[in-house]
Amino acid sequence: MDSALTTPHTHEAHAHEHEHISLPQHRHHFETEEQQREAGSFGMWLFLLTEIMFFGGMFFAYLLYRNWYYPAFAAASNQLNVPMGATNTVILISSGFFMALGVWASEVRKKKTLVIMLLLTTIFGCAFLGVKYFEYKEKYELHHIPGNNFSIAMFVNPQNYPQYPDTYAEKPLAPDMAQKTQIFFFLYFAMTGMHALHMIIGIGLLVWLIIRAQRGDFTNGYVAPIENFGLYWHFVDIVWLFLFPLLYLINRHPLH
Repeated sequence: MDSALTTPHTHEAHAHEHEHISLPQHRHHFETEEQQREAGSFGMWLFLLTEIMFFGGMFFAYLLYRNWYYPAFAAASNQLNVPMGATNTVILISSGFFMALGVWASEVRKKKTLVIMLLLTTIFGCAFLGVKYFEYKEKYELHHIPGNNFSIAMFVNPQNYPQYPDTYAEKPLAPDMAQKTQIFFFLYFAMTGMHALHMIIGIGLLVWLIIRAQRGDFTNGYVAPIENFGLYWHFVDIVWLFLFPLLYLINRHPLH
């Protein structure tokens, strides 16, 4: 009698357990979805820690050389396009805002809003890369890309470049110091180029997330991929918020 009474409940419990484990987002090597989510979050934070160390090395090199060759770094920095850099700062902060809204939309299970926010994040990310393209193009035209074609003429004889008034016009650099501007531009391209690479990878992941979001993968309570990607995207935002003042705003002042 007791066995007959308990059997249906036992079968029901096993059915619920099986249903829980068989959800597509639940991997077999995790006991619960909560454990899986915590493991994924920990993995993302660990990855971001390695990214901090990676970018930290470049920031350290930048600060070291800036201290050694400050006149060259200041003169070279004054050749960067501040309006473009500021525009990209606004674009990236806006993309981070839309990404945060995307995380919220996934948590409250608003599928349409989530897709729209991810699309806006992607569009703003592409806009950032578009502005960066025109910045790089300008540096190419001025022969400020480190290598055999790098030119120091603008820094040694700034009077010959009146169309670029932000050059150290009142203090031309000596040729040996002007050569050190190449170090600045090497670090500029290394740091901003690596940042742009992270943006490209992020945009690729955004396309993948948008496809899955349209299927409804992240509006059924499974939001870990959106949350973890949000951490990645905000990290990219924060790196740029350090790059912009350090690279673009060294000793900016009106020339007399």
